[in-house]
Amino acid sequence: MHVTIEQAETAIAAARAKATELGTQMCIAVVDSGGNLKAFHRMDDAWVGSIDIAHKKAKTSVFFGMMTGQIGQLSQPGGPLYGIEHSNDGLITFPGGIPIVDADGVMSGAIGVSGSTVENDHTVAEAGAKAIGRTELPAHPWRT
Repeated sequence: MHVTIEQAETAIAAARAKATELGTQMCIAVVDSGGNLKAFHRMDDAWVGSIDIAHKKAKTSVFFGMMTGQIGQLSQPGGPLYGIEHSNDGLITFPGGIPIVDADGVMSGAIGVSGSTVENDHTVAEAGAKAIGRTELPAHPWRT
């Protein structure tokens, strides 16, 4: 099941509300389970450079079924995923990308947010994801 346009718009609205609450201007991308862009919003005065970053955070999260901050921890020098950011036409491995998991535990897409500190990016993305689902996939033998 893919995230629907209605769900994507709900996630973006929730993320925008959180960004406004935090006093930030964000770029917010929602992708489906194949990593394809479903919906996007650039708040007024959000950085142009954050457009690509938000989209790549969402893609990174859906490609690997985990939050981008978790991938970042695993991709440090000497880590098991060191250098992964160079794959898939470029990934983003710092916080702000979060999987969207439906009620059945299936990843239906992901949200990526960029435009502030990584802490704020994560908080805004989490608000969007939680507006339409969960953020953690159930345990599975092949997941790290």
